[in-house]
Amino acid sequence: MTSRRQFLSAALAASLGALPPAIARALDIPARVRTGTIKDVEHVVILMQENRSFDHYFGTMNGVQGFGDRFAIPAPDTKTNKGRTVFAQPREDKPETLIAPFYLNTAEDFRLMRVEGTPHNMANAQDAWDLGRMGRWPDAKHNHSMAYFSRVDMPFQYALAEAFTLCDAYFCSMHSGTNPNRTFHWTGTNVGPNGPVTNNDYDNLGADPKGHGGYDWTTYPERLSAAGINWQVYQDMKDNFTDNPLAGFKTYRAADKATSEKLMDLARRSIRTRDLDKLKEDVLANRLPQVSWIVGTAEGSEHPSTSSPAQGADYTARVLDALTSNPEVWAKTVFLINFDENDGYFDHVPPPAPPSIGADGKQLGFAEGAEAEYHQGDDKYGNRPYGLGPRVPMYAISPWSKGGYVASEVFDHTSVIRFLERRFGVQEPNISAWRRAVCGDLTSCFDFKTPNDQPFFAHIPKTAELAEKARKLGGETKPRTPDTLVAPVQEKGQRPRRATPYDLGAHLGWDHIEVFRYIQFDNRSSDRATVFHLYNGLDLTQPPLRFTLAPGQSRNYAPVADMKLKTYGEAASKGYDWRVIGPNGFFRHFVGEVYEIDAWLKGAQLRLGNPSFKAPQKITLTDHYGGREQVFYMAPQPPHKDGHMTVYETVTLDLGATSGWYDVTLKGDGFHQRLAGHVENGQPSLSDPLAFGPAPLKL
Repeated sequence: MTSRRQFLSAALAASLGALPPAIARALDIPARVRTGTIKDVEHVVILMQENRSFDHYFGTMNGVQGFGDRFAIPAPDTKTNKGRTVFAQPREDKPETLIAPFYLNTAEDFRLMRVEGTPHNMANAQDAWDLGRMGRWPDAKHNHSMAYFSRVDMPFQYALAEAFTLCDAYFCSMHSGTNPNRTFHWTGTNVGPNGPVTNNDYDNLGADPKGHGGYDWTTYPERLSAAGINWQVYQDMKDNFTDNPLAGFKTYRAADKATSEKLMDLARRSIRTRDLDKLKEDVLANRLPQVSWIVGTAEGSEHPSTSSPAQGADYTARVLDALTSNPEVWAKTVFLINFDENDGYFDHVPPPAPPSIGADGKQLGFAEGAEAEYHQGDDKYGNRPYGLGPRVPMYAISPWSKGGYVASEVFDHTSVIRFLERRFGVQEPNISAWRRAVCGDLTSCFDFKTPNDQPFFAHIPKTAELAEKARKLGGETKPRTPDTLVAPVQEKGQRPRRATPYDLGAHLGWDHIEVFRYIQFDNRSSDRATVFHLYNGLDLTQPPLRFTLAPGQSRNYAPVADMKLKTYGEAASKGYDWRVIGPNGFFRHFVGEVYEIDAWLKGAQLRLGNPSFKAPQKITLTDHYGGREQVFYMAPQPPHKDGHMTVYETVTLDLGATSGWYDVTLKGDGFHQRLAGHVENGQPSLSDPLAFGPAPLKL
């Protein structure tokens, strides 16, 4: 009898023809399921690549939060351009002219495969982020920071995503370059004795520009050693692109010259050459460590200018070849590939962050436990949040993560440490309370219970020929900036989607004593904090407010003058226009001039009330997923003294056909509200069926 595994192998061979053996094995080898939990993972291998943003690589891919994001954030007006989204950016050389993300068409000009890099230190990264406004990106990063690739240019990367799991809410840890982000990745923080790490000063064993001899706090590999967990760094010390941040720490610098067995062992594990040939030897001999970090070569790093997507793909394929060379080992291995930072390449999603600090020294929003997240330098970036930084790609590759899923829980580089914490029980106290609350631990990327039920259907191309073609280019190319504003387009089609932990809400409320309106934020999630971004459409020159809410927490924000009521039922002299952005596709838009409805949405239940005191309301509800338009006539009904409505209308949204996605508009005399997002039920679902097509360039 033909087994399911044999059937799938035959189907794969028939549909794809000859494949690189590593990819065929990675898809074909089933997970070894013993407990149905993370405990079945015996090896975690981590490869951090270089300098690509999520939009730069995957903005066109179907089923992710890419260019078809209908709720792109508003960008501040310029003298000549008003009402734009963040997708439309002023050129650095012609600020009156807008450009959108533009395509690097390597089929027409293969030189674009080796695209020139962009500025990417802390100063220009903070300038591009601009406290969350993100409205003048090319000023800080140059016009070609808006360039992107598609699946035609990156067949291997797209195939990996469609074979395994891709994260579309994975953010780098900090607005900065390589070494600061890698320090977060290996230690959980960038702050400590002789820190903070804000640049690449200490990225090799010989560097000591500040004379203190190196950073002096405990790294996560040291904690693994203390707990008896076996680990190893695989690299070529003569060609690791100075991407091993351990070389900047005093302990490892001492180990480099030590004669004691303990420190010599530390050096062997961390700052000595043990390259991919040794990785394969260890896999074949069944001695792969419990935790392995891989530091790539300059050519294999995927870094702009120095490398390319084609050369990075070939290097990744070599790593995967080594890991799958022994099926017994791969059956119990998780392989994580992320990118240290975005270089300067544009990404449209505002990174979750603690509140910015206003001129009066107060938070522009709310967050607790975030003290370590602010830069304490005496430069102009003092008191600015370090991060999270822009989105970068992250693949979870393993027998437990097959199926072409997208994972939309918020993660950053410390999430990799959190995954190791969950598996091996070794805690990292360096991770701040705020970051630990907001960022997940990657476990939602995997199905540990029934991983072998996932079919595979990806087309995985070969890599060597394209890499050699890129290698022969020898140099780098700066793309030409387009002269016209053309929206990039995201592919149509849904993608299987991992469950997320979010249950969020936001609505306009009413204080019956002080007589003003407020925005109430609700985090009904059981175990994940969330960051709400609040944009004032009447004054986008102001930074967005950011509110971090703990699980189960609600918090009100009263935007004072523009929401204040003169008397019952009368408008203030100024209207309001507020947008709320959160994770997992969460969006609210409140626009009005007069006192209007109260609307609460919890799960699929939408409740409407009319607290206007004197006027009936005609409310038109439009379902943007194709549901019928509904009209409600609601008599005025003052709230009880506790502020709650005595009479309200309940509408049950039909989410069955949309895989849990909702998007409704409520309109009436003097008000407009839009409510969109996803209702979770703890199970996998599908991506947003409307997230495709041209990027929205205007609000």
